[in-house]
Amino acid sequence: MLGLFAIPAKAQVLTLKQIVEQSVRQYPFLKAKQAEVSSLERRVQASRVEYLPNLIVQDQYNYATSNSLNGSFFPNEGTNISTSGGVRAANIMQASFGSFTSASIEWRAITFGRVKANVAVANADLQRSRVDYENDVFQHQVRTIDAYLALLINQKLVQIQQSNLERAQTFKRVVDSGVRSGMRAGVDSSLATAEAVRARLLFLESQQREQVQRLRLSELTGQLQTSLQVDSMQFYTTLPNGVFLSDSVSPKNPTLQLFQSQINLSAARSLATHRSGLPIISFVGVGNARGSGFSNQGDVFQANQINGLGYQVSNYLVGVVARWNLTNLLRSRHDYHADQFLVERSRQLFNEQRLRMNRQYQEADTQYAVALEQARQAPIQLRAARQAYNQAKSRYESGLTDLPTLLQSVVTLNRAEVDGYVAISNVWRYLLLRAAAEGDLSLFMNQLL
Repeated sequence: MLGLFAIPAKAQVLTLKQIVEQSVRQYPFLKAKQAEVSSLERRVQASRVEYLPNLIVQDQYNYATSNSLNGSFFPNEGTNISTSGGVRAANIMQASFGSFTSASIEWRAITFGRVKANVAVANADLQRSRVDYENDVFQHQVRTIDAYLALLINQKLVQIQQSNLERAQTFKRVVDSGVRSGMRAGVDSSLATAEAVRARLLFLESQQREQVQRLRLSELTGQLQTSLQVDSMQFYTTLPNGVFLSDSVSPKNPTLQLFQSQINLSAARSLATHRSGLPIISFVGVGNARGSGFSNQGDVFQANQINGLGYQVSNYLVGVVARWNLTNLLRSRHDYHADQFLVERSRQLFNEQRLRMNRQYQEADTQYAVALEQARQAPIQLRAARQAYNQAKSRYESGLTDLPTLLQSVVTLNRAEVDGYVAISNVWRYLLLRAAAEGDLSLFMNQLL
């Protein structure tokens, strides 16, 4: 039992799909975007409340003087006091109680599309936020996959440099043995030592790059992990065989959809600005009840001023009201024309982005084709480098060549090993670039099925 607990637990090896799902689920920036979408969903609901009538109720009790103010009160949603009656010859600072209750309702029955335009702006802003979130998810997935591939190639480079170090150390032991026996010149030992040190430095550098890339990938998953382990899957056993039919960026590209949503939002705001200068026709109803400690006869106090806290009279008022701010109409026209320029700006930004993405799309096609051919040629280079190394090693061991010639073949072999894996990795990375330009990651992910 103690022996089992003493064995260190191995980190879980994650596949590309697991890494991508974890990054979308945990990355803080994407969570912030989700919160933004939720906020705008509530704003859409708030904008629809404008369809409902405005209902204001109040009930107040006051204690006031009556100098030219007979039964004053605070109006709805205000602090001004009403004035009525003439001016007395002298102020009387004696006060009395009063009460006032009112309820008013106003339904903007005809707004000539103003409310509808405001709701459309809220919906367009919500749609833009959703598309923005989807685009950020897409771009984050691309970055995560690219970081995954970068970590894989760095892991391979560590293995290559480790093999190169072992090869150099073994060779150094053989050379040192020959120097001690007098069969080799002393300079060979120095050259072999230098090559072994160089191989160790390359190995340490590859380890450093691997750990840095592991931290970068784990950051994209939303949780830093120094021991993150990833599955190489089939990236170094097969090459993709994608056949691409289209020659331009799809309109469904998330980035293009984001720019299109910005055009829609600008157009919706422009329409709302235009309609803000139109009139409003409302149905209005008001009811109130009032009490006062002052008498209407002779402007004198009632015998029992406490009666002012009760309601003595009531009134109602219903009607149709049309309001049109003609000055605001002039301002809204200028604002509308200003918004039209913003719509044109958004449209031209969309065209510029589409032009850039079509260029990136065609570049990705070229890079992918070249990388695929390089990956096919890499095994030939590796076989030739190994053959040259074996021949140089045999000739050196038999005394037919010098050590610098052998060391040059070692460098060539190491470079060929690195180039082989880098070429294969570049094929997958350029395929990812192609899928990112297309706006469809299934072009890449389907190659892994």
